[in-house]
Amino acid sequence: MRWLRRLAIDIRPLRSSQFRLLWLGAVVSAMGSQFSRVGLYVQVYALTGSPTAVGLLGLSGLAGSLAGVFVGSAFIDRYDRRTTLIWTQLAAIVVAAILFFGALSGHPPLWLLHAANLGTWFLAAIHGPARQAAIPRLLSAEEIPAASALNQAGWQIGSIVGPAIAGIVIAVSGVAWAYGVDLASYVFSFVVALLLAPIPLGEEIVERGLKAVAEGLHYLRNHRLLQSTFVIDLVAMIFGSPQALYPVIAVQQLHRGPEVVGLLFAAPAAGALLMTLASGSVTGLHRQGDAIVWAVVAWGAAITGFGLSGTHLVPALLCLAVAGAADVVSAIFRSTILQVTVPDRLRGRLSSVFFVVVTGGPKLGDIESGLVAGAFGATFSVITGGIATIVGALLVTRVYPELPAYRTRTEPVV
Repeated sequence: MRWLRRLAIDIRPLRSSQFRLLWLGAVVSAMGSQFSRVGLYVQVYALTGSPTAVGLLGLSGLAGSLAGVFVGSAFIDRYDRRTTLIWTQLAAIVVAAILFFGALSGHPPLWLLHAANLGTWFLAAIHGPARQAAIPRLLSAEEIPAASALNQAGWQIGSIVGPAIAGIVIAVSGVAWAYGVDLASYVFSFVVALLLAPIPLGEEIVERGLKAVAEGLHYLRNHRLLQSTFVIDLVAMIFGSPQALYPVIAVQQLHRGPEVVGLLFAAPAAGALLMTLASGSVTGLHRQGDAIVWAVVAWGAAITGFGLSGTHLVPALLCLAVAGAADVVSAIFRSTILQVTVPDRLRGRLSSVFFVVVTGGPKLGDIESGLVAGAFGATFSVITGGIATIVGALLVTRVYPELPAYRTRTEPVV
C-alpha cells in the first residue's frame, strides 16, 4: 500500500493545532460563502432576467477586492494576523446579516445587493491574505505544499457541499435562508479566530500606509516568476470562467431550475476535491512551473468541452469536474511559489495581491462572459472563452519563460 500513501493527500500539517484551527475556520467560511454566491446570482437573475446584470456582480465584487487589497496592504504586515482575522470576521457577520434581512423583506434593491457583495469581497481581501500569510509562521517550508493542498481540499469541500445544498435550499425555502447559512458560518469562523493563539510578526521593521503598499508593488515589479503566476491565472479566469452564465445555461440550455445551478457550481469543486485528495502524486513535483502551464491549458480545454456539451447535463458536469481538477493543480503550485519565495515581512501584502488575482479574475470573467453572452449567446461565450484560455496560457510562456523554467531544486542529470 506504499503507492497509495504516496498518492494520497499529505495531512501532516494538521498535526499543528493552530493550523487545524485556521484550516477549520477557512473550510466553514468557504462553505457558507458559496450559499451567498449562488443566492446572489439566482436573486439578481430573478429580479432582472439579464445575464449582463448577473455579470455585473463581478464588477462590484472586483471593486471590493481591489479596495480591500489597497486598505489591507497598508497594515496587514504590521499587526498580529489573529487580530486581523477576528475583526474582519466580525464585520463579515454584519454584511451577511444585511443580505439575510434584505432578502426577507421581499424585493431588495439591486444597489443593496451590490453594496453587500462589495463589502463581502472587501473583507475577504483582508482576512484571506492574513490567513495565508500566517501559515509559514506555523509550519516548516517543507510542509507548505501539503498545507496548500489541504487548503484547496477544504475550499473544494465547501465549494461542493455549499452550492449543491444552496440550490436545494433556494428552491425549497427561498434565497434568504441561503444568506442565513452564510451568516451562521461567519459566526462560527469568528469563534474559531478567538480560539487561535496570537500569531506575532517577525522583528523586521515594516512600512506602513502608502509606503507599505508601494513596497509590496515594487517587490512584485521585480519578481517576474511571481508576476507570471498571477498573469496566467488572470488569463484562465477572465476568459475561461463562465460561472456568471450558470443560471442562464441552466434555464435556456439545460431547461432546469435553481437546483441545477447549484450542481454547475459544485461540479468544478468536485473534480478539484478528487484531485486534491490524490495530490500526493503532484505535490512532490519539482517542475512546478510546467505543471501550472499545462494545468491552465487543461482548464481551457475542459471549459471548451462544457460549452460544446449542449443540452446534456452529465457531460457538462463531467467537463466542469475536469476543469476543477486542473485548476487545483495550478492553485497548489501558484500558492506554494508565493509562500516559499516571498520574505515574511512582505508575505501579507503579496498574499493580498494573490487574493485579488484569484478572486478578481473570476469577477472580470463574470463581466466578460456576461457581455459576450448578451451579444452572442451563452454557448458562444463559453466556447470562445475556453479556446482563448489555451492560446493565452501558451502566450504567457513566451512572455515569461521564467515560469516553465522554474524548478524547486536542481534535478539530477540522467
